[in-house]
Amino acid sequence: MKKQLAPLLAIIVCITTLACTIPFNNKDNHLSKKQQQEGWQLLFDGKTLNGWTKKSGKAAYKVEDGTIVGTTVPNSPNTFLCSEEEFKDFELTFMVKYDQFFNSGVQIRAKLKGEEYGGRVYGPQVEIEQSPGQAGYIYGEAAGGWQSPEPQSDDPKVNTHSYFKNDTWNQYRIIASGRSIKTWINGQLVADLDYDPERYADNPEGFIGLQVHGVGKKETPMSVRWKNIYIRPL
Repeated sequence: MKKQLAPLLAIIVCITTLACTIPFNNKDNHLSKKQQQEGWQLLFDGKTLNGWTKKSGKAAYKVEDGTIVGTTVPNSPNTFLCSEEEFKDFELTFMVKYDQFFNSGVQIRAKLKGEEYGGRVYGPQVEIEQSPGQAGYIYGEAAGGWQSPEPQSDDPKVNTHSYFKNDTWNQYRIIASGRSIKTWINGQLVADLDYDPERYADNPEGFIGLQVHGVGKKETPMSVRWKNIYIRPL
């Protein structure tokens, strides 16, 4: 009986913790018919930047080898490649990798204010940075700073982690449902946050934004890559 129950218990734990890596197929930037039937949408076709628009800064974005490559430029504010479609409650997965390390992130439910560089992006951001670090925690971009409590803690056990694997591809998973925002990196739960009620009221839905952080006067370009950007409304 114990032998029969063990596999079942493992499946139950996997489902209830929502910590399993999404088993997408091996073909990049592609959804099977089954995944499409499950409601998944392809945000990046692997060939073009159709459906995306640059906002807030001057960083460069291009498609190379089936990936979106975001590259820094000197004297630019934070820049974002923004989805033209907006989302409210959703599950989002993507792969990300650094060519050279700097700060990055992915906006969710983001909005624009002002007019410079097409508008200033603001709202919740899921952090992307090298390990050990604070990757996966939630930051309020132009919206109050850190929303996750862990980066504000003096306890090193909760302040940093090494779920993000340096120098290789990493899978992020984000589930946003109402004020609840949960994030995983490579199957490991990182953030489990009830977003600030007032800020949620301002950002209950919005676009997805791929960030290239400003680097001041640094002229040496640094790049980050994304692929397999999939989303399904909940």
